[in-house]
Amino acid sequence: LLTGFKQASEVLNRRRAGVCYEISPALKVQLKEMFGVETAQEAVSFIIDKVKSKGDEALIEFASLIDKVEVFSLEVSRQDINQALDSVSSEVLKSFKTAASQIKAFHDAQREAIPRSIEVNDCYQISRPLDRVGVYAPGGTACYPSSVLMTAIPARCAGVGEVCLATPPGKDGKVPVLTLAAAGIAGVDRVFVMGGAQAIAALAFGTETVCSVDKICGPGNLFVMLAKKQVYGVVDIDGLQGPSEVVIVADDSSNPVYIVNEILAQAEHDVMAQSVLITTSEKLAVQVEQILDEQIDKLNRADITRQSLDTTGIIAVCSYAEEAVKLVNMYAPEHLVLDVSSAGWDYSQFVNAGCVFTGSQPTVAMGDYVSGPSHALPTGGTARFSSPLNVNDFVRYYNIVNVTDEALKEYGPVAVALAQAEGLNAHAQAVNDRLKGIYNE
Repeated sequence: LLTGFKQASEVLNRRRAGVCYEISPALKVQLKEMFGVETAQEAVSFIIDKVKSKGDEALIEFASLIDKVEVFSLEVSRQDINQALDSVSSEVLKSFKTAASQIKAFHDAQREAIPRSIEVNDCYQISRPLDRVGVYAPGGTACYPSSVLMTAIPARCAGVGEVCLATPPGKDGKVPVLTLAAAGIAGVDRVFVMGGAQAIAALAFGTETVCSVDKICGPGNLFVMLAKKQVYGVVDIDGLQGPSEVVIVADDSSNPVYIVNEILAQAEHDVMAQSVLITTSEKLAVQVEQILDEQIDKLNRADITRQSLDTTGIIAVCSYAEEAVKLVNMYAPEHLVLDVSSAGWDYSQFVNAGCVFTGSQPTVAMGDYVSGPSHALPTGGTARFSSPLNVNDFVRYYNIVNVTDEALKEYGPVAVALAQAEGLNAHAQAVNDRLKGIYNE
């Protein structure tokens, strides 16, 4: 519980986000036992190096060591994907298709907004989709078919040639049926049974079974995020999406039960997920704390939720709406819920967030599943400078410079002058010789 703007701002300022990644004492012990290291960064480096050198063998070994399962096949067959589609209930299948339709509509509109080419002064910019991308869907403690839809469908809308999915195995060593069904609906080409940093390494460098890709997209835990950071340059990445987070802004008009629901929904993701309530109401802060204690033990993921709130949960009480705005923009959250009365609040001032939830019923769960925009969002304060996953992430651009005789005559002397000013005589000579050739013809 933080009281006052000064105390809250000292905790919520994340302009140095990403410099240090804290892990729990228990996890430190695990890393020491598994890899002989003490930090998440060191563990990820170890995993990447082993996948590079041992390929499939390393992936199977890490499935046993980290996921505690035996994986017999690293790639899921098309037959298994089709069987998954046949085995899910009609209600779930209908929900998947409805969500997919919403996601596709939003990202189709994005693609239409991107010009295929532009031309200025006989110079061109051409856009084209990437050849092959890897999308990552989290797993382990929960199944996330929604992440498959939210990453693979934008890639398909962009026109990507081949979409490959990596997702951790379930307790039986296989990809959960719901995840496979979502992959089928999203139009995924290949599905690989692998998770964590080892999956990112395999997609970046390739193995005997896994194809290397041009770009890796999708949310994941701390180790996935750090692995993406380390392979960047070998492949492109969409961003460094770490543990999930929400900031809820509330006032006297807010329903404390609704606020608690938003906090719990975020905290149940992961022990490192962060839930932050910023409120101008001391009364609401007290009510929320009381209801949280009553509700946590009723959840099926109560242990994870409680660890998350005990470790990273924050309630900040400030005096004015202007202070709440400053705190939010300072923190730059992945999700921002504005559950306040319209009076006294200017929503346009909240500019640093991955996705802002407004309206009479603002809830992150709608954006997580069915509203349309991808739920793969910037975390860790990176919303100050990065964007949600979108069609642009799967499109690259190249330029064409068409140099005619007329252009060389008009602008060649300018290029020569600039080259000489920089002391690059060969550059100047390249243009001068062509100019002489034109005038001597």
